[in-house]
Amino acid sequence: MVEFESRFFPAEDGLKLHLRDYAPAEDGGRLPLVCLPGLSRNARDFHPLALCLAEDPAQPRRVIALDYRGRGLSGRDDNPANYNVAVECRDVLTVLAALGITRALFAGTSRGGLILHVMAAVQPDCIAGAILNDIGPEIEAEGLREIRDYLARASSPTSFAAAAEGLKALHGPAFPALSAGDWRDMAEAIYAERDGRIVADFDPRLTEQVQAVDFSKPLATLWPQFALLAEKPLLVVRGERSRLFSRQTLARMAAHAASVRAITAPGQGHAPLLHHGDILPSVRAFLADRG
Repeated sequence: MVEFESRFFPAEDGLKLHLRDYAPAEDGGRLPLVCLPGLSRNARDFHPLALCLAEDPAQPRRVIALDYRGRGLSGRDDNPANYNVAVECRDVLTVLAALGITRALFAGTSRGGLILHVMAAVQPDCIAGAILNDIGPEIEAEGLREIRDYLARASSPTSFAAAAEGLKALHGPAFPALSAGDWRDMAEAIYAERDGRIVADFDPRLTEQVQAVDFSKPLATLWPQFALLAEKPLLVVRGERSRLFSRQTLARMAAHAASVRAITAPGQGHAPLLHHGDILPSVRAFLADRG
């Protein structure tokens, strides 16, 4: 079994950034996969996927999963205005430089995919290919409202089992494909034990910017940045029941270039589990073709 190593690096402003490094003994010179989580999520989201890939007997691959600032084991920022995509993109690039990685494959879930749009505009050469997980250059206001409302609900379950049941009760209709084990994995990724309490593992001030979104105005889009990102090979995954990422946006992205492959994750909403049996073969095939 590949054991991950927790590693810490300073951001440009000195804030401590954490990542998990899953490095097989031999990776055949394959490009590493760098995993970027969603808005309030952390590196633990990618643990099952990382093990699948790092322990692949035919094509083992190094996997690196990041905690953005204010999430997981990374430091909390005294200025919550720094919880934004531009700063987080700089943090990712800083970590890659510290690791000596000049070129990699990426998997970006939700917020992570937005970061990849920005990265394509500021440092495209480091992107050899990318998986965009339930995200694109245009998001739906309905889905963002749901995220805003969900994050506003402070919860402190009494156990991880109770946390899993709570997540299933809340999100189950959008994720009929998930098993009891999947819900438990999700609970252990989202929550952590802090000072004897089980709490969501992110700085509560992270929600301030989402709460401040003016839904009376159209949401900003990133189509120019997507045009740059689509110069790279892309696998775009949409949850069949996602309300953040529409079928129409997925179709428009797929029509943009031959380098864009689009798939739908049956029985999942926002955002799909990439290690789920319905998606993992496509992920493996995409990565294998990229080196």
